[in-house]
Amino acid sequence: MLAHVIERARSLAADGIHVVVGHGGDAVRAAFDDESLSWHVQAQQLGTGHAVAQALPAIPDDHQVLVLCGDVPLIGMLALEALVGAGKGANLSLLTAEISEPAGYGRILRGLDGGVIGIVEEADATDEQRLITEINTGLMAGNAARLRDWIDRLDQGNAQGEFYLTDVVTHAVDDGETVVGVKIEDASEALGINDKLQLAAAERNLQSRFAEVLMRSGVTIADPKRIDVRGELSVGTDVFIDVNTLFVGDVALGDGCRIGPNAVIKDSRIGDGTEIFANSVIEDSDIGRDCKIGPFARMRPETVLSDRVKIGNFVETKNSEIGVGSKVNHLSYVGDSTIGSHVNVGAGTITCNYDGAKKYRTTIGDDVFVGSGAILVAPIEIGSGAYVGAGSTLTKDAPAGELSLARSRQTSISGWKRPEKKPSK
Repeated sequence: MLAHVIERARSLAADGIHVVVGHGGDAVRAAFDDESLSWHVQAQQLGTGHAVAQALPAIPDDHQVLVLCGDVPLIGMLALEALVGAGKGANLSLLTAEISEPAGYGRILRGLDGGVIGIVEEADATDEQRLITEINTGLMAGNAARLRDWIDRLDQGNAQGEFYLTDVVTHAVDDGETVVGVKIEDASEALGINDKLQLAAAERNLQSRFAEVLMRSGVTIADPKRIDVRGELSVGTDVFIDVNTLFVGDVALGDGCRIGPNAVIKDSRIGDGTEIFANSVIEDSDIGRDCKIGPFARMRPETVLSDRVKIGNFVETKNSEIGVGSKVNHLSYVGDSTIGSHVNVGAGTITCNYDGAKKYRTTIGDDVFVGSGAILVAPIEIGSGAYVGAGSTLTKDAPAGELSLARSRQTSISGWKRPEKKPSK
């Protein structure tokens, strides 16, 4: 949540970004490797006014202070720009929102002229005030010197016994200042997160925004409510994304890509015209053009597929390059391998790349046919044009252009009887 808020502050080209942390602050700070952030510790949690007071000594008097909340991560740039703009014309401006169910939020009190004259917290509000549907979002902008003076005058005379930042409004009004209330157009941007239910609602809100941006750019999404983007997703033209898809990290989809249901793609590039079938997982991989992957395929890190490669159902790859037009169709494992062009890897084939201590590489030349159920014990090289018979276990290199077989002789035992189980007691 904090990362979203800090990103917004950076987008405003702030002279400085100050983060106030309290309980568990060390863990929060450890999550950010950024020397440009200034950190301040609120050792005692004595309210929002007390929190802002921890950072104010580091801010020059003539600067404008924008107060953001770490639990309001979805705030948009247009709202912040309006709030900051209003703050330049007055010593204090507030961001407000109109919501149908305001329980739990501070209510905005306005005078006869429409100006803000105060904010009353839920715990201190009268029954009449609780009927007000305009709420305080917690975001404000003001002159640093004036804000410092108003915060110094806060007291703990409220139901929570805390120093409320909202009480600076009362002091500003008492000093004859005009307090500008800027009402946000989309109230969902300003909703705070206080529990897991609100967190889930905010996440859905964020994902809806991602889906809207994608669809406006021309992407077809089967169900906008069932897509999750947890990072940066770039897309080409005529892309189709089916339901329950998850994109993590930095993902790029080329023109004409089709992503099937329940696919998970992380930190990968998918080439033009490639189709990912249902329930496939792709991680840290580079996929070429016009490939077919899945269903139920798994591309582990450092998988590189050239153009027109086919990876079928229940196939797993890892740290491998597969050449143009090659096929690994069914129930196979390809790890630490280099496979040439136009290779056919039969069902149930595995590369034995690990001896319990070290990894070894398998190299397969162009135009090789590997029969079903083959076991290739690395390090091993299969020459171009070679044919590996089904059911073979190869432990030595296979010459180019030749048939290699490694099977035990089949034996049938006459009169053999199946062992009988003893009756259970």
